[in-house]
Amino acid sequence: MKPWMRPAAVLFGVGYGANQFSPLMVMYREQGHYSATVVAAFFGVYVLGLVPGLLVGGPASDRWGRRRVLLPATAAAVPASAVLALGAVAEPLLHAGRLLFGLCVGVAMAVATTWVKELSGPGQGARRAALALTAGFGLGPLVGGLLAQFAPWPMELPYLVHIVLMVPVTWWLRAAPERVTPGRSGSWLRDLRVPAAAHPRFVWLVLPAAPWVFGAAALSFAVQPAALGDAVGGYGLLVATLLTAATLGCGFLAQSAARVVDARSPLAATRIGLGFVVAGTVVAALGAGASSIPVAFGAAALLGAGYGFVLLSGLQEVQRIAAPEQLAGLTAVFYSLTYVGFVLPVVLAALTGAAGYPVLLAVVAGVEVLCLALVWVGARRVARAVPAPSAEQAPVC
Repeated sequence: MKPWMRPAAVLFGVGYGANQFSPLMVMYREQGHYSATVVAAFFGVYVLGLVPGLLVGGPASDRWGRRRVLLPATAAAVPASAVLALGAVAEPLLHAGRLLFGLCVGVAMAVATTWVKELSGPGQGARRAALALTAGFGLGPLVGGLLAQFAPWPMELPYLVHIVLMVPVTWWLRAAPERVTPGRSGSWLRDLRVPAAAHPRFVWLVLPAAPWVFGAAALSFAVQPAALGDAVGGYGLLVATLLTAATLGCGFLAQSAARVVDARSPLAATRIGLGFVVAGTVVAALGAGASSIPVAFGAAALLGAGYGFVLLSGLQEVQRIAAPEQLAGLTAVFYSLTYVGFVLPVVLAALTGAAGYPVLLAVVAGVEVLCLALVWVGARRVARAVPAPSAEQAPVC
């Protein structure tokens, strides 16, 4: 096994476990265990654990080493899944499991993404990390949703499968070569500062686009199943599973195209990605209005492509901007911004009393157009400045 594959396996494993919950939310809602608003709030609880894990995990790994921080977080994904497996009997257990899992995923995404980059050749780190994470995000809900739909113990078996997956992933990580010398001196609070976040490329190209990485994904596989209403009949879980797989499958494929675009024109990939997101949201609004499952899958393809482009281009920008000692911290800031998008299902579910999903999705599309305009203006401003080095020229930590 190549060294970079060990932290990449962590990204796959935590992505698998984190996103398998998406179609399972439909199961909890359909079987009457929890209301739609409570189910949507599980995303919010997850983000509450994830953001501190991201923002602290990256700087902590810079101070104490990648392995010392990532290995415990990877191992903790096992008890987190065990708690979720017991969640059907009590709502607090689901909240606790999602909170703990969010913390594990936050640390893993910040540290493992940086570690993959350090163990890869120039220009390879962002793509390898994004593909590993997206593969986990896509396969987890596909397997978990099918198990919940057709296998026995639908509320327990998906989590047990994830536990079995994480045991070898944790074991493999032990042998990954360390690239950080522990023992950095100075203030711990100072480590949490990320000056690179004020870089013009980050402010203009990354900040307005990052929330639509997982905002696009959440619209596709968390909002659309609810927006389709009775059109899914008794197959809500299966439709949600297939929507999730379609979204992330298209996202996986789009990342290869995004890398080619980014290599030729580093200022274009983000704008193309946001264009896909806008188009996908408009199609999702039409699908919600017509209660059309085929239209929803068309929206999933567009939103998935947008997710793939914006994720890959954002990671490429981070690796262009950050010096080696700030890479983990800026990666954490980027991922924290991406997960703002997972608040969308909660907000839209709470607003359905005031307006239907077609109207709400149209409003979201308008906000996306505004973000696209900001990135477009920012790209012109950045183009007039001295260009940053390409990902292939960026220094390897």
